Amino acid sequence: MKNNFLASLILSISLLSFPVFSQTENDTTLLGLPGDNLDLFAVLDLFQKSKTIEDFEKSLNEEKTGINNLDLNLDNKVDFIKVVTKQKENDFTFILQVDVTEKETQDVAVILVSKDKDGKVTMQIVGDVDLYGKDYVIEPKPPVTVNPGYTPTKTDTVKVDAPTTVVVVESAPIVQNVYSPVYVPYYPPYTYAYPPPYFTAFAVVAIGVYHHNNYYHHGGYYGGGYGNTVVIHNTNNYNNYNNSRNSSNTVNHNNANGNYNRNNVSNNKNNVSNNKNNVSNNKNNVSNNKNNVSNNKNNVSNNKNNVSNNKSKAPSTTTKKPTTNQSMGTSRSRSGGNFGNSGSRSGNGRRR
Repeated sequence: MKNNFLASLILSISLLSFPVFSQTENDTTLLGLPGDNLDLFAVLDLFQKSKTIEDFEKSLNEEKTGINNLDLNLDNKVDFIKVVTKQKENDFTFILQVDVTEKETQDVAVILVSKDKDGKVTMQIVGDVDLYGKDYVIEPKPPVTVNPGYTPTKTDTVKVDAPTTVVVVESAPIVQNVYSPVYVPYYPPYTYAYPPPYFTAFAVVAIGVYHHNNYYHHGGYYGGGYGNTVVIHNTNNYNNYNNSRNSSNTVNHNNANGNYNRNNVSNNKNNVSNNKNNVSNNKNNVSNNKNNVSNNKNNVSNNKNNVSNNKSKAPSTTTKKPTTNQSMGTSRSRSGGNFGNSGSRSGNGRRR
């Protein structure tokens, strides 16, 4: 019974988990563009938590963080993303770039950090149009301030709409660093042929797995595609960046031919196929468990037969004991006879 229950439980879990992965192919949050392999929600979250721009660049490209899954040259290995800094007074532009070839560079996204005359800081990340489409802007959600004079009852339902005003992010470690008096702008010395020594290109993962692993970053931010209402705050800073934006012919060619989208769909299909194989394997395990139960029943039957055979052998063992005693008695009688003969012979000797 225990084996049957365990087998049923394994099969049920497998069947329930199968649709979760199969839905990824039709997930409406995916753009069908190369930007699907670099979650800008996760990038902005990492940026705020980093202490320096160098730390941010290194963590962004480490395999253990799982944020960078970008493969613009389609060699099935993750591209190194460098971070270029531009500063004009209190306006910072941090440009995420990939050297697609030795001669081509593609901008991936730009992080805009600005401080107004009142000392309030705004932070936004804008995805490049080639990788994310038009108007792909993300910013942190502002904290909700509760009215101290309001005491809710058990029956009250409070609905708070996230405002679209400028977000104050002065407390972020990276913000404190770039606006410190001793800050020196960072310029990465790396190129296509000479990436940093700590970086080793690792294999890309399927888009469904990548999306699932990074979706939890979306909670503290809003924006992105599909009806995004977030607008760029510092348009002057962004327009100045656009004057020197980098675009790769290789990326444009792959986009025009749908190579990035086909690659994502292929990965999703592989995930579905693997899940089907897992379900099939689980069914085989259930079948094997049933066979094990059947074998256990046969073992029980064989054990009963063994017990029966042992019982049938028991009487033959007890009947042999009298035979042994009889043999001993015969031996004694024979011994007694010999003593008698010996005595008569000695007597006859004396008479002579």
